[in-house]
Amino acid sequence: MENESKRISRKKILKWAVGITSLLAIPAFLNFSGKKRTDSKSVKMLTQDGRLVEIDAANIPLKRKKIKEAEIHSWINKKTSL
Repeated sequence: MENESKRISRKKILKWAVGITSLLAIPAFLNFSGKKRTDSKSVKMLTQDGRLVEIDAANIPLKRKKIKEAEIHSWINKKTSL
């Protein structure tokens, strides 16, 4: 009878494992900082007048808009007409 009372049950082991895992995960959430990356990379892009310029990747918006085929043709025509 004494052996059974000293045995650790599976439920108890599982509860301890979940508790320890959750405690180890807390520092990851506390160290989160809302700072932006300072090591920005520069990207080469072509302007409408045909010049190659370098800009920071941080200045490029993440949400991009898809342009229509007619807009592409008008953009190319502007470039070639100069």
